[in-house]
Amino acid sequence: MGTYVPNTPLEQQEMLNAIGVQNFRELFRAIPKEVYLEKPLKLKKGKSEFEVRRTMTNLAAKNKVFHSIFRGAGAYHHYIPSIVSQITSKEEFVTAYTPYQAEISQGILQSIFEYQTMICELTGMDASNASVYDGSTAAAEAVIMCKERNRRKAIISAAVHPQTIETIRTYCYGTEIEVIIAPSKEGKTDPEQLSKLIDAETACVLVQQPNFYGQLEDGDRIGELCADTDVKYIMSCNPISLGILKAPVEYGADIAVGEGQPLGIPLSFGGPYLGFMATTEKLIRRLPGRIVGETKDNKGNRTFVLTLQAREQHIRREKASSNICSNQALCAMTAAVYLDAMGKKGLCQAAVLSMSKAHYLADRICELKGFSMLYSGEYFNEFVTSFTGNVDKLLRELEQRGILGGYPLSGELQGNILWCATEMNTKEEMDSFIDVMKEVLGL
Repeated sequence: MGTYVPNTPLEQQEMLNAIGVQNFRELFRAIPKEVYLEKPLKLKKGKSEFEVRRTMTNLAAKNKVFHSIFRGAGAYHHYIPSIVSQITSKEEFVTAYTPYQAEISQGILQSIFEYQTMICELTGMDASNASVYDGSTAAAEAVIMCKERNRRKAIISAAVHPQTIETIRTYCYGTEIEVIIAPSKEGKTDPEQLSKLIDAETACVLVQQPNFYGQLEDGDRIGELCADTDVKYIMSCNPISLGILKAPVEYGADIAVGEGQPLGIPLSFGGPYLGFMATTEKLIRRLPGRIVGETKDNKGNRTFVLTLQAREQHIRREKASSNICSNQALCAMTAAVYLDAMGKKGLCQAAVLSMSKAHYLADRICELKGFSMLYSGEYFNEFVTSFTGNVDKLLRELEQRGILGGYPLSGELQGNILWCATEMNTKEEMDSFIDVMKEVLGL
């Protein structure tokens, strides 16, 4: 990094002289003598750049890199324009930290402000926070947002991502919120059973759109149920799907959350990722984390500030509704740059291609003996098939051929596979994949 140039011994001595001390020991004279390390640590001799590079290359070679990916289940392989990493890898962005001092943090504050604006445009909501750790954390924080004195029940659809459900359970355990799982039917939330679970103590209902099984939920009907009973409606979304599907606010949702990884963030072996959160104006003061706002300075120039941030998050933790007081700034900037590079047309195209290719893939897989669609409902870019053979053996053999197959489901759905396709999967690749499947299955 160009600006991180070490000081010479002469420069260091000049700085010491300027503050009236002779050496570093005198500078740190307040530190007890017994704390000092009087002899070098027993460390091995440092390696040369050549040796370090060779060591790291050998370690990297242990990673399994698949040339074909047909798995999603919460993390998706999308095309990332080269300009995204070109901009976000600049050292002034990589090293940026919490913008406590607005007067010297205008750049990072603006990047967060632009991100928030884009999330609001994507979800249709009035306000977005500066992001949280990941999509599951965002969902859990949204549930806590809805808690009221006489409303301490949260109803979560069984079709929500299992890891998100577990995260919500963990958060709610410490905040005395009862978590109730609404059963699914044919891979989607059962509205009739959901309506029976809602009562006067229900604070919120959370559904995922598209859900974990790729199915498109009846978001309008669930929204009507929540509106009729004055229950907060939380919708967890795949941001790419919002290029063609209705925005959460159009379903009547009060809070929109989701995993922002599809927005220009590489799979990266599981992270770091990005949790987005947005809500309507009436709930803006319950939104955890920080919100960056736009204002003007005393000269009338456009400036940015931390508009809202609860002090309890920092100094009165026992009374705070949330203890999140940071944000995924670099990942949020990545999402903003991605959305800006793609534009409305590009995002729509990515969504259309993902959906159409998933349907093509589903048709081709179901041509194979032993495979059939488990659910008949509409889906976006993921779908579940039943398989009469040995799922683990099939996926292992695909891996040996450089193909990451679908996600093997467990529990009551064991023996079924969750497949995924995005714009990255070409027709030729999918046809070749089917030929490999035939070979593996002995067809």
